[in-house]
Amino acid sequence: PASLDALVFSRLAPLLKAKLPNGKLQQHLKSLQNLCNYCTSILSLYFPWDGGEPPASAPWATGADGSEAEEDPHKWRSQLLSVLVGLAAMLGYAFLSGIVSIQRGGVGPADRQPIALEEEEEEE
Repeated sequence: PASLDALVFSRLAPLLKAKLPNGKLQQHLKSLQNLCNYCTSILSLYFPWDGGEPPASAPWATGADGSEAEEDPHKWRSQLLSVLVGLAAMLGYAFLSGIVSIQRGGVGPADRQPIALEEEEEEE
């Protein structure tokens, strides 16, 4: 199949197979026998289970004990590492661009208030 076949099938198959609230377009497409045959041949060739259980060789198939087949033994570690790297990158960007800044608290007495702008002008 060419990329054009994939594009045409991706547009037609949902319109032919899905339940739509208004079936006028679906009825029209079903009346075009060549398009129906085209979608049926692709479905039978590349999706032989046709909505039932996928074959056992599918990567998303479950194992014999009902658990998901594990492709990568370190999947959780890889996912956690990618999340942490992404979080560090976002925080670094936020700090470097000035979106977030950390201000240290004063070391002076607790009852001391900062001088307002108006008070500064009067003192000068």
